[in-house]
Amino acid sequence: MSGPRRKPGRLGPFVEGYRVWLLEAGYTPQTVRAMLKEFGSLGRWMDRADVEIGALTVIAIESFLEDRRAAGRRRVPTLRALRSMRGYLREVGVMATEPPPGVCAVDELVGEYRQWLLADRGLAATTVLRYETLARRFLAARVTPADELGVAGLDDAVVSRFLLGECGRVSIGSAKGKVAELRSLLRFLHLRGLTPRSLAESVPGVAGWRETTIPPTMPHADIEALLASCDRVTLDGARDYAMLMLLARLGLRSIEIARLRLEDLDWRAGELLVRGKSRRDDRLPIPGDVGSALAEYLALRGPSGSRSVFLTLRAPTRPIRADLVGDVVQRHCRQAEVPHVGPHRLRHTLATRMLARGAALADISQVPRHSDLATTAICAKVDLGRLRQVARPWPGAAR
Repeated sequence: MSGPRRKPGRLGPFVEGYRVWLLEAGYTPQTVRAMLKEFGSLGRWMDRADVEIGALTVIAIESFLEDRRAAGRRRVPTLRALRSMRGYLREVGVMATEPPPGVCAVDELVGEYRQWLLADRGLAATTVLRYETLARRFLAARVTPADELGVAGLDDAVVSRFLLGECGRVSIGSAKGKVAELRSLLRFLHLRGLTPRSLAESVPGVAGWRETTIPPTMPHADIEALLASCDRVTLDGARDYAMLMLLARLGLRSIEIARLRLEDLDWRAGELLVRGKSRRDDRLPIPGDVGSALAEYLALRGPSGSRSVFLTLRAPTRPIRADLVGDVVQRHCRQAEVPHVGPHRLRHTLATRMLARGAALADISQVPRHSDLATTAICAKVDLGRLRQVARPWPGAAR
């Protein structure tokens, strides 16, 4: 026979709201009961420590956990394990609003740079993060008491030295990325009037030749094995299958799959709205097998407070990140026992298969939505038979 239920102390008025909040976040009833016990323990500790509503801080929660350890309690959670509780308590105003840490001048400048990249350049948040990271590293290394922004005395030599240090041990592709990031920052500094001239042109290019190899593709049998490895009866299998179908049949990018929302699925018109790069929106027809995969997944997923199509499986459920699509592909490559590939390999394979079936490059480009037809033309390099027909014979050799 269980003992009497203990009162939750000063958090009593918030218990029911927390319970509903946890259930909506996807936690199971059993997990919710365990989390409510911790909630009540914290409320009773607030009574004993005389911590008022609105005055609870992270330091106070750490003291609560330390008191439990000192009392010999087993399985005392960590502060990280209580992140859901802390999130809810902040929402309802139980936790105190902590002042943000001091922001230095470089942080403010990088914040302006971030907004410029998002608003004026239209870059994706993941791309902006890379640009922002390099900008902070470049500027922070030059900060002095007399130059809090790190922009004084910038010249071609300074830029070259920094770039050589950054690119010393990276691949050609990564080096080209750093060149683009640094040029972008230097353009911004000139637009803000922090440098007398744009130093972007002084950033040296990276020696490297594009399109010198035959682009890799994935055999059709491996793609079918990848799809067959999904257990479509389970929620995780149905979700993974829908993602793989969008990659293999429509050639979507990982970020486009992560951005997909319920209102983007026009079932009556049989169309899918794709939110692509540089704020570009396109509509693609939904093939029957792709539509069936999405419908099966959504039926298993059930209703949710989120409008995103693809959600995480563990509570708290939330929209997926783009890198999870790559994790899904890798996991099913292992299960299907096929060579490991990335999501982009499936996208490129779709274009090459269309070419093999006789589709024109202009038509193929509309599926992966390449902004430049030259990008689509890369897939023509895999058709060695046709290339031999147009190749001129080597002097003195048989064709």
